[in-house]
Amino acid sequence: MTARRLAAILAADVVGFSTHMGQDEEGTLARIKSLRRGVVEAMVANHRGRVVKTTGDGFLVEFSSPVEAVRCAVEIQEALPAKASQESSHALQLRIGINIGDIIIEEDGDIYGDGVNVAARLEQMADAGGIWISAKVYEEVRDKLPYSFEDLGEQTFKNIARAVRIYSLAVSPERSKTAKSTKPILSLPDKPSIAVLPFTNMSGDPEQEFFADGMTEDIITGLSRLKWLFVIARNSTFTYKGRAVDVRQVARDLGVRYVLEGSVRASGKRIRITGQLIDAETGKHIWAEKYDRHLEDVFAVQDEITENVVATIEPHLYAEEGLRSLQQPPESVATWGLVVRAITLIHRVERKANEEAQALLDLAIRREPSYARAYAILAWAKWWQVFSQWFSNRNGGAEGLYRETEELAERALALDPDEPWARMTFGLTLSGAGHHDRALDQLRTALETHPNWAMGRTMYGVALLRAGYFDEAIAQTGHALRMSPVDPFAGIYTVFHGLALLAAGRFPEALVFLRRSIKGLPDLVSHYNPLISCCGHLGLVEEAQMYLTKRNSLTGRPYRVSVVRQSMSRFAHGDVFVEGLVKAGVPE
Repeated sequence: MTARRLAAILAADVVGFSTHMGQDEEGTLARIKSLRRGVVEAMVANHRGRVVKTTGDGFLVEFSSPVEAVRCAVEIQEALPAKASQESSHALQLRIGINIGDIIIEEDGDIYGDGVNVAARLEQMADAGGIWISAKVYEEVRDKLPYSFEDLGEQTFKNIARAVRIYSLAVSPERSKTAKSTKPILSLPDKPSIAVLPFTNMSGDPEQEFFADGMTEDIITGLSRLKWLFVIARNSTFTYKGRAVDVRQVARDLGVRYVLEGSVRASGKRIRITGQLIDAETGKHIWAEKYDRHLEDVFAVQDEITENVVATIEPHLYAEEGLRSLQQPPESVATWGLVVRAITLIHRVERKANEEAQALLDLAIRREPSYARAYAILAWAKWWQVFSQWFSNRNGGAEGLYRETEELAERALALDPDEPWARMTFGLTLSGAGHHDRALDQLRTALETHPNWAMGRTMYGVALLRAGYFDEAIAQTGHALRMSPVDPFAGIYTVFHGLALLAAGRFPEALVFLRRSIKGLPDLVSHYNPLISCCGHLGLVEEAQMYLTKRNSLTGRPYRVSVVRQSMSRFAHGDVFVEGLVKAGVPE
């Protein structure tokens, strides 16, 4: 008959067992038996545990108390060096994993369940001589034991449904003497966190030291304007200046997930700046870039590179955080994680993804009704829903959705007047209604608080072209593309830059960007509309008809000039847009 109970599970095995066996089979087996009898079984008994089973190179132990499980693990690991000194050079090392979970106990005393499986996975990943514990264990023992723990972040395991946060426990013969003086391990903040290390001067020219330091300080300042991002202050990161550092260790010391590092190399009047963004938890390089510039105006170069780096990093962090949250079920994701997952989904510009994003944002608002960004991003999702024509005429159609969008944006601004996504979306709703001056004021305000924001700058360009400021619109949308040319959301910037060029009558230039936009987003109806118009102006009627056929197949209904003429009557570029459609052969 089986039974269930909550237990602390300790799993351990011998590091390099196969190698030891290959070198000395009989000696290895003898040492493992000695380890079990002389160390493991005695210490398990002292801490009121039960050895469930042993394998060729490991063992599984059940404890009723996680405190006793951790104490036992530490004592076992600390006993091994002393035992090794009495044996040959082929000394054994263990790695240990500990978890708490509901287990199933069979009649023969064997145990099963996720609680056991997680302990086994932790043991497999642990360092030689190390102890890795789950967050459940950490919460139970953190204030009861004088040990130093290091937060290793969340990990996903094969056949385990949810990610598991892991902590390692450093073990050494001197641990008990130094535990109280050990620097505490910093837990990661609730929101994404980053440290910008001092850029390295590779030139050998002391004059460039000031340039490198100034670049670092400006990037820290630029990133600090992003309210959703936790940025380590300059005084802390500059303690690493001139030192060869391990990025992962820096991240642990400072309690951050991401690290940005870079270098500066000058040669004559030219300078090369490199930068790379690293996920310190995994060692993954998220983004890397190099910039070659002439150094006529030092400060202008510094400002340009700073703007570019900050503008590029932000969407990469959004995308990375979105991917991280996608690996977890929504009910286990923090409110910020729901919002950033929604941003990633919205910018796929797909109907189903947009619907999923809105559901996540509704959940975020229910959890935290005063969270301004959740309302702001929901407004943004609904704006895209209208722009992409993902709606029916029921429940007010486009006008009803625009009202919802405006109300959500205003609610976000009431909660946080500096919320840039809300300010941008509110401005776009005003622009769509033909209130161009008010719209431009809103979008300028968004950029004042968030100057290195490529998406905000692109949408400012949209409002400008609708208001008839075509040259300025081109400058803004082009600047957004220049700020963030490899942005995960660059397909959105591309189509609006093409639209701005179309509005200004620069049709050959517009065609390049509009063709490019549908390669990245081939199923987005709204991307085909300006492309059809542009082809019409250039006499590419056959190509325009091909795009028209594709567009109509996506919507399931014909594209009509009369409908477009009415919907764009408030916009300064409406006439040139409609003229192109007529030339392309779009029916009235």
